[in-house]
Amino acid sequence: MASSGIQLLGFLLSLVGVAATVAATLMVEWKKQSQGKAHRVYEGLWMSCSGNERTTCEFHEYLLKLPAEVQAARAVMLLSILLSAVALMVSTVGMKCTRFMDEKAESKSITAMIGGIMFMVSGLVTVIITSWYVKMIVQNFHSSNHLQSFEFGKAVFVSWAGGLLTMAGGTFLSCRRCSRSESPESTNSNHFLSTTKSKSNYV
Repeated sequence: MASSGIQLLGFLLSLVGVAATVAATLMVEWKKQSQGKAHRVYEGLWMSCSGNERTTCEFHEYLLKLPAEVQAARAVMLLSILLSAVALMVSTVGMKCTRFMDEKAESKSITAMIGGIMFMVSGLVTVIITSWYVKMIVQNFHSSNHLQSFEFGKAVFVSWAGGLLTMAGGTFLSCRRCSRSESPESTNSNHFLSTTKSKSNYV
C-alpha cells in the first residue's frame, strides 16, 4: 500500500510539472524590457507583446530571423512535452493502482520504472534548456547597452519549477523498490502460514 502511495505521489508531481512546462512554453514573458516608466515589451517563444495599459501581441512570423536561444528553447520544450506525454501513458500502465498487466507483475514494475526515467529525462532537458536560455540573455545584457537589452521574465521560473517537479515525480516512479510487487512465493507462504494458524485454533 505504501509503494502505491509513493507511485501516486510521483505521478501527481510529474503531472503538475508537465502542466507547468506547458504553461511556460505558452507564456509570453520569457524576455522583458522596460522602456520608460509605463511601456513594456515582452517576448516569448511564439509571440511578442508591447504596450502601456493596452498590450498588443504579434506571432513570430519568420523562424530563421529569431535568436538562436529562442529557436533552441522552442524545439527542446516541445520535445520535452512530447516525451512527458509518452511517459504519462507508460507510467499509467505500470502503476500498481491501475489494472493493466496485473498478471505480469515484474513487467508492470519495469514499465513504471521506464515511465519514471522518461519523466526524469524530460525534466532534466527542460531545466538544461531554460538555464542555457537564461545564460544567453545575461550574456547579451552585459555585452550590449542595458537600455536596449532584455532581461529574463517569469516564464523562466515557471519552466524551472516544471522541470524540477517532473524530475522529482520521475524519481519516485522509477524507484525499483516502490514499484516491485510482492512475489507469488511470499504470497503463497503467507497464505499457508495464515491457514496453519487458523487450523491450530481448533485443536
